[in-house]
Amino acid sequence: MPTTAGSETGHAAAGATSLYLVPTPIGNLKDITLRALEVLGSVDLILAEDTRTSSKLLNHYGITKPVSPYHQHNEHKVLQHLVDQMLAGKRMAVITDAGTPGISDPAFLLVRECVRNNIRVESLPGATAFVPALVNSGLPSNRFVFEGFLPQKKGRHTMLTQLAAEERTIILYESPMRLVKTLADLAQYFGSDRACSVSRELSKLYEENARGTLQEVHDHFLQKGVKGEIVIIVAGKE
Repeated sequence: MPTTAGSETGHAAAGATSLYLVPTPIGNLKDITLRALEVLGSVDLILAEDTRTSSKLLNHYGITKPVSPYHQHNEHKVLQHLVDQMLAGKRMAVITDAGTPGISDPAFLLVRECVRNNIRVESLPGATAFVPALVNSGLPSNRFVFEGFLPQKKGRHTMLTQLAAEERTIILYESPMRLVKTLADLAQYFGSDRACSVSRELSKLYEENARGTLQEVHDHFLQKGVKGEIVIIVAGKE
């Protein structure tokens, strides 16, 4: 029988939510909700992808709750301990360096284990990079597929070959160091005249949205240094 937010049973579900997924700003610190600040100020423990990065946000808003690292390198190791603590009544919030936990960032394993243990989970709405990049791209947003980061080596050819035939708008994340190479690969597999948009530094002072064909956008970034978080939007195959 499917469970719903109001039907969980177990030690932690008897009271308030035990695990909150809290989106954090992707750049501008003002892009956090009042509810997110309220939750972060009320939980027993904040799980942060990088405690140094998160401390800037928490200090800015005067939040002094205990913070513990939770990232891709330790999430398996600490998983059961965190679940045991929540079953005992501890309330936690997960935050990442930027955006919504679970979107190309840690959270999935912990949420899955909470569901298995009937621990109440609540996900707050808020900042994520791909939505503003998509609606700002000028490309169709009624149907799209989010693929996150492409494989760097193994599986890259297979993924690009599959995506070349995708008819929906395609959303990818990329690092600034690999942006030019990825745009070149996309032009090779999709055709250099496929429409695209690249957004970087969203919500920050030097936000940039470069639109054009894959070849045009590739050449644009080839001639300049690239910094910031990157979102690539590519038109689907006609």
